[in-house]
Amino acid sequence: MNKAAMDKVTLQDGEGGNFVAENIKQLKGIFPEAFGDGCVDFETLRQLLGDAGVIDEGDEKYGLNWHGKKKARQIALTPSTGTLLPCPEESVDWDTTKNLFIEGDNLEVLKLLQKSYAGKVKMIYIDPPYNTGKEFIYPDRFQDNLDTYLKYTGQVDDEGAKFSSNTESSGRYHTNWLSMMYPRLKLAKSLLAHDGAIFISIDDNELANLQKICDEIFGRENFLGNVAVVSNLKGRSDDKYFATAHNYLVAYSKGGFVSRGVPLPESYLEEYSEVDKNGRKYRLQGLRKRGSGAKREDRPNMYYPFYVDPKDGQISLDGDDRFSVKVVPKLSDDSDGRWRWGRSTAFERLDELVAKPVGKEKRWDVFQVDYADTSDGEKRIKPKSVWIGPEFANEAGTLEVKELIGKGLFDTPKPVALITYILEQTVNDEDIVLDFFAGSATTAHAVLQFNKDNESSVRYVCVQLPEKVDESSAAFKAGHSTISEISLARIKAASRQMNSDLSKSFGDSGVKVFKLANSNIKAWNPDRADLEETLLSHQEHLIEGRSEHDVLYELLIKRGIDLAVPIESRNVSGKEVYSIGYGVLFACLDESIVQADVENVAQGILKWYGELSPSSDTHVFFRDSAFSDDIAKTNMAAILEQNGISHVRSL
Repeated sequence: MNKAAMDKVTLQDGEGGNFVAENIKQLKGIFPEAFGDGCVDFETLRQLLGDAGVIDEGDEKYGLNWHGKKKARQIALTPSTGTLLPCPEESVDWDTTKNLFIEGDNLEVLKLLQKSYAGKVKMIYIDPPYNTGKEFIYPDRFQDNLDTYLKYTGQVDDEGAKFSSNTESSGRYHTNWLSMMYPRLKLAKSLLAHDGAIFISIDDNELANLQKICDEIFGRENFLGNVAVVSNLKGRSDDKYFATAHNYLVAYSKGGFVSRGVPLPESYLEEYSEVDKNGRKYRLQGLRKRGSGAKREDRPNMYYPFYVDPKDGQISLDGDDRFSVKVVPKLSDDSDGRWRWGRSTAFERLDELVAKPVGKEKRWDVFQVDYADTSDGEKRIKPKSVWIGPEFANEAGTLEVKELIGKGLFDTPKPVALITYILEQTVNDEDIVLDFFAGSATTAHAVLQFNKDNESSVRYVCVQLPEKVDESSAAFKAGHSTISEISLARIKAASRQMNSDLSKSFGDSGVKVFKLANSNIKAWNPDRADLEETLLSHQEHLIEGRSEHDVLYELLIKRGIDLAVPIESRNVSGKEVYSIGYGVLFACLDESIVQADVENVAQGILKWYGELSPSSDTHVFFRDSAFSDDIAKTNMAAILEQNGISHVRSL
């Protein structure tokens, strides 16, 4: 039998995306000649870029800088060595749902999601801390973010590191907020699909700074707009100069975003007073340009004649015996005006135009027939830059939370209608939506509501820090110890409420719960005073107390597999074998595999592999300490590799 190697998985294999290595790989693919001896030759790279104005050698550059920006950029590039532990007992419909709720520090979680969800998220909505001079929670030590988080959540004993608040008196009021946001937005961009968009709620305190760092991260050319959302029509009476009635929604894309628009509001339908012979409602919109820039000299190429059939109002761009009435755009003072469309557009859309006599003079004018619906169904329009209505008000969000899980649990939760309005513009069926400042879980609730209203299957991924609630708060008195507990309670309550409405079918109302923790793989941390004992203690590479499912889901993260893929199991010769993602990955984590088991286990995996016929390379994992000796391990790898499975690893 040929000998085959079974490489061990290291702690580094479990890191949540090696961003620097990936960036170098991409750069090397574009400019291979700029690399030599494994290093970047910056002089050659400079020559290859030429004098295109992309190299700025000056000391003074335009942009936003602050003390700590370099570190914030670096922390976004540092891989995470954490993992996400599955919590089926806290979940709903664990085996079937594709919705994810992750409890943990969003910086670490975003890193862990990189391999599985890079370029796959269609819409991101976040409502980060507004930095009003009050507290917001952030890690004290960015370089040890996971360690800080584990201590904060009590997963390790040392209380030396904790999360702190950011107050105006701290001396780093803006820099702390920027250093908190920058790496998270950098990671969010990697997850966003090419045709995706991110929407960020913010107020005046950091609006300008937020747009500057978003310009840098997403590119100014990908700025979609800044929407004013009227959240309190009465305004805040305690404000100094103006009673603030709104906050902002800053939107950026990845480059390929195309808005789906929003459904035509009910109030607009009153304008569609005409009905054609097929019963379709429509309105007539004058084709002549009105307002500023309406003169002929403003756009001379948009001054040209139409010719009208006086019997039925039909229109042509060429005159003849039938189309005998010439019509040109005239202003009210009888001077020459212009049309809204150029001649080529009018030629292409001639069937949308009709002429009618207007005014006392019964002078012919040209109109566009604008229907209230389209051939595909409802008509959609561009959303305005100001969103106003009771459905967008903070009061609506407060009432929604109160009805579901109780009063006073959140100060100003966002209303569901705000997020569903964003979903209308951005997502299609089965798209993924991400919110990594989940808070009151409005985004998850909105996705459920959107799916029910549209009979769609949009998925959500929500991330929330288990921030402790004050013991004097209504939340604590209601039995909640952390914000993440309240978030999850709201998700489950919203699902129950929607499922209770039997008048309309409802799809995926479940949620898979995960919690951030340190890796299942032991870090090599030798005791120099007793190396023998260190070696013996590292014969088992997995952390004691972790379950097989804990390890399986770290394998999903490691291999870049969707956390919602199905996991099936079979008993093969007394050993539990798992198939993940229809054969993309197999695992047998039994604690004992002797030489006599090798052939049967290998053949069982190969049989299952043959049944599933996965399209991508299959990986198989075993527990390293399970094999009785190196011969058993080598034989297992050899049998699998000889039958087409070349990626065999041990944990």
